[in-house]
Amino acid sequence: MRTIMLAATALTPFAASLAAAADLDARSRIDAVTVYPDAALVTRVVEIDLPAGASNVLLKGLPYALDPASLRVSGEGTAAIGIGAVEARLAPADTKPDTAIEARLKSLRADREGWQTTLDALTAKSEMIRRFAQSSPEKLGDDKPLDIGQWNSAFDTVGAALARVGDDLRAARARARDLDEEIKAVEASRPRQQTKQPMRDIAIALDASGATKAKLSVSYRVSGASWRPAYDARLDTGGGSRKPTLELVRRAQIFQRTGEDWGDVSLAVSTTRALRGAQAPDVQPERIAFWEPPVPMAAGAARPAPMAKSVQMDAARSAQEAIAPAAPPPVVATEQQSVLQADAWQANFVVPGRISVPADGATKNFALGARRYEPALIVKASPALDPTAYLSAHLENAEDAPLLPGSVSVQRDGVFVGQGALGAVAPGEGFDLGFGADDRVTVARVPVKRKENEPTWYNQTKIDQRDTKTVVKNLHDFPIKTVIVDRIPFSENTAITVEQLPQTTPPTEKQVGDKRGVMSWTFDLKPGEQKEIRVAWRMKWPADRDVVFQPAPNPK
Repeated sequence: MRTIMLAATALTPFAASLAAAADLDARSRIDAVTVYPDAALVTRVVEIDLPAGASNVLLKGLPYALDPASLRVSGEGTAAIGIGAVEARLAPADTKPDTAIEARLKSLRADREGWQTTLDALTAKSEMIRRFAQSSPEKLGDDKPLDIGQWNSAFDTVGAALARVGDDLRAARARARDLDEEIKAVEASRPRQQTKQPMRDIAIALDASGATKAKLSVSYRVSGASWRPAYDARLDTGGGSRKPTLELVRRAQIFQRTGEDWGDVSLAVSTTRALRGAQAPDVQPERIAFWEPPVPMAAGAARPAPMAKSVQMDAARSAQEAIAPAAPPPVVATEQQSVLQADAWQANFVVPGRISVPADGATKNFALGARRYEPALIVKASPALDPTAYLSAHLENAEDAPLLPGSVSVQRDGVFVGQGALGAVAPGEGFDLGFGADDRVTVARVPVKRKENEPTWYNQTKIDQRDTKTVVKNLHDFPIKTVIVDRIPFSENTAITVEQLPQTTPPTEKQVGDKRGVMSWTFDLKPGEQKEIRVAWRMKWPADRDVVFQPAPNPK
């Protein structure tokens, strides 16, 4: 087939021929979907017989959430095909009720009405018998009072009649209750009568030089779909001559509520943010001035219109699963993994095979890839907050694609130990993963000394001096690298001074990252070895003031 793709142009003869073009309803199917963290790109395939000349191809029932500005059309055929205007029209949503449910409700309600008639008749009969029973026996005869010898027979007749009617009433009421409950259940199973969004119809203007069987490709971006990364981290701590190994499995959790099901499609996920924007925001000058109190308004004076907010600030706020022959050995099932297509700017993971993702918001979980590492095992502890040693693994991202922020399911030697989190990691960048508490490394932090003074008439300064000791011991039968993190407070007020005292063990890292006052000590502990770390500091401030300790986390 010869491929012809012409851009939509404003040629006068072409536009004139399209004015009298016939509308051709076409069926389309979703062939491929690329899911971004904040949107999806859907590609539909249309196969249609085109007559010679101009025609309008109509695709009906597309989701309302598609972006008309993102519509793109390409095609091929045995004759030249000109692609003109592509129009997205609003069409009313199909609100036809479920005929099976409505027919069932109609039948139940008719049956309920029949039983209601029976209930009314039995109730009237019961009331009539009661009124007859309330008459005096001497008044029951036609011409003369009922003979006293017949009173017992009359009583028995009335009682038997009431018993029969009562039994019939109980059965009828029970059946009516059953019908009421069944009607209520069927009504609850009906789809809720909600205001449905309208659909979109796509009209594609084409001009063929001759009759041809055309194959069109229609792509559009749609909101209501996204994917988020997730990871499985499986650590084998090794032992003996075996080195520790770590398998990091990258996963994608895809969900969509676009208004159309993706059935048997070629699926890919991309790290590109489709809706973030194309360029950095424009920074405008900012002026500072003294605050002026508002001028009181006179009674009855018109209020000035409120000042319009900055468009840039509004945009920034808005912008996010017999001896039988020996059976063959079982074959372990393996997860299919995607194919990575990465370049300097983005990474796409193409899921193998054809995938179906319904539009009900259910999450689909796919394995995108797995990689084995030989990590460096480290035990970390922050004794000022938690006297527990935690095992972590340090490794570098050896893939061509970045690791996006997501949750991590952590396993250590085949045992699930918890759920962690992973931040954004660029290719080649190092990062740490935690693997739970290490009970064979003990950490104890105890105070050594604390000194506080009270001001006197000649010394108007308060002093608070603290000294703590952290003891770390390795109970493993192999050496392990250990990191202890601690802190001393800092002050941004010149009236409050904080100094580190000489008995403090010199830290390996005087400041951890951008965290002021946070220090770390890194050392190797031999089997059975114990190490002490001292942290001592002194603070001074005016006696007429009180001080407080405030958390000062760094902004992310």
